[in-house]
Amino acid sequence: MFDELLESDDRRWDKEGAFEMLKELEQNTPEEIRRQRTHFRVQIKARITITPANTSAACEWRMQGTTGDLSEGGCRALLPAPIMVGDVYRLEFDRTQLDLPLTFVRCVRCLMLAEERFEVGFRFFSLVSLPDNLRAVTSKTRR
Repeated sequence: MFDELLESDDRRWDKEGAFEMLKELEQNTPEEIRRQRTHFRVQIKARITITPANTSAACEWRMQGTTGDLSEGGCRALLPAPIMVGDVYRLEFDRTQLDLPLTFVRCVRCLMLAEERFEVGFRFFSLVSLPDNLRAVTSKTRR
């Protein structure tokens, strides 16, 4: 099966390169990811709504979730269903809880925690200015 994946597209990955990528992925421990973060983050729970970024698909589905943390460069959220890593979405914050504008994001991670519970990492396409009251409680964790 692995050989079929390597041969399945025009890029024709070599086996050694693929194994090197897998070894590199194994190095991505939670501690290493935290060390590489570039923005301070705040732990905050706020309701969010996710929809596809394409206008033609925006009405096809919408999903509500909750943020776990937030930085100027992205956020972590809990959702009831998985979404596609690499895809672009519209992320809308509940303005009564967190006064941030509609933001376009790319899903960079989706991890199943339990049935109907998924941890998702989003990267913002442009930096978001956090409200001043959030900056006061910013943790030392970097993102």
